[in-house]
Amino acid sequence: MSITLSDQDKSTLRTAAYGAVSLMAAAGKPGKAAADGSMALLSATGPIGHVLAATSKDIELKGKSVAELADQVLPALTAAVSLLQEQDPAEADNFRSTVLVAIEAAARPHQGQPALAEMARKITATLDAAGAATADSGAAVPNTAAGQDRPELQKAIEEIVDSGFVGVALRVNDERGEWVGSAGVAELGGSAKPPIDGYVRIASNTKTFTAALVLQLVAEGKIGLDIPAADYLPEFGLDERITVRMLLQHTSGVFNFTGELYEDGTVVLGIPAPGTPLGKEWVDNRFHTYRPQELVELALSKPARFEPGTKWSYSNTNYVLARLLIEKVTGRSFAEEMQRLILGPLGLSGTVVPEASPEIPEPHAHAYYRYEEDGEEKTVDVTRHNPSWNPCGGDMISTTRDLATFISALLSGKLLPAELLAEMCTPHPTGIPTMDYGLGVFVRDLGPDGGIVITHNGGHAGYATLMYATPDGSKTMTASLTCVDDCAMSVAVPFQNAQQRLLAEVFGGGQADPAQ
Repeated sequence: MSITLSDQDKSTLRTAAYGAVSLMAAAGKPGKAAADGSMALLSATGPIGHVLAATSKDIELKGKSVAELADQVLPALTAAVSLLQEQDPAEADNFRSTVLVAIEAAARPHQGQPALAEMARKITATLDAAGAATADSGAAVPNTAAGQDRPELQKAIEEIVDSGFVGVALRVNDERGEWVGSAGVAELGGSAKPPIDGYVRIASNTKTFTAALVLQLVAEGKIGLDIPAADYLPEFGLDERITVRMLLQHTSGVFNFTGELYEDGTVVLGIPAPGTPLGKEWVDNRFHTYRPQELVELALSKPARFEPGTKWSYSNTNYVLARLLIEKVTGRSFAEEMQRLILGPLGLSGTVVPEASPEIPEPHAHAYYRYEEDGEEKTVDVTRHNPSWNPCGGDMISTTRDLATFISALLSGKLLPAELLAEMCTPHPTGIPTMDYGLGVFVRDLGPDGGIVITHNGGHAGYATLMYATPDGSKTMTASLTCVDDCAMSVAVPFQNAQQRLLAEVFGGGQADPAQ
């Protein structure tokens, strides 16, 4: 497609792009931040690059405070994306990507400042909302949620909602390009659809981020995969046979602090957590702050599930230990290291390490928890809750876009040396048919039609996320789902069915018995 922009259109683009950099500089510290962001804008390619190269005379930013600038810049960003989507959606994507690179460049000298992180989230949310609004309006947006492009995908997510979910947002990147769509509602009792690229609590997909971070520290020579974890964390009295590899692989045998279900049907409770018999207690105390150390101490007060290295069993405790190990060897917080090695280099401005904050950025769909009290069923909005009950095993927040960027970059070799990526994706038997575990990822065999996919999914407290990719990262499928959760995990079978349906549509496999 060709692109024809009036002088006013060009002014809007420049005001939006350079205004985003100005907002970042105002939220942090001016000078180098603004210079770095502006240099990133000047590197834009295509027609957009020619427009942004002329920077000065028609950019009007009259405000000085962050609030005043935001009142001008955020609407300009919306207008810029909308006019580009109407003319050439590829240039709209180019504009979005360029602005995100620029705000990341502006933020880099001052990482760790909450104001900068919040402003980056607002800018990203504005860009995404503008793109979604244009798609919903019926404008020509190729390979997005205009149902006629991929009707089978739109039908699949609508059927998933019909099976009991509140809302679904799906993103597919394959040989046909990118498709995004949503179905259901963002909130019970509402009519708005879930945001196409809204924020979501990614639950156990956090483990893949954590494992990748540990392996990057292995590459830096700070951690050894086959060194006893006790060498790094002597204060816990860990079994000397437990290695770092066993933590990432779930072969340590350490008790799961959220509770264990044994083969004979015996349940040993841990802390109050969603999806357990203590679900109501979790709802009542969902703003409580846990320290990672106390979760580890609770787990170690219980008998080990098996001798280290002899079996496989999924345990959140392994990843709390991984977090503490990261912080011990680097002297920095998990959030700082995640920003340094993964979020910053990949430009994942929509991904958040919330620590103990109960907040989730806008836009987002809502999540719910259901329980019975005095014979009456109650449903509670649990969108806001303190995620410190599952640090590094399930506390991060992201978007389907960032999840797709992350898993594709990881598997294509952009984060890890080839030998460590191979270690990560080497399957270890789990006892689950067609699904083994590497280091922070499942290695799933979809059969002759679908082949091997690398994946990790997550679900807790009314949120669920899917993250699938081919082993080279060239094809990805990410999704966010919301539901009314409960201690009986009544959404578990529909969740498995949802996965099977989407895998069949996107990868051509995944028709295994959902009960598995």
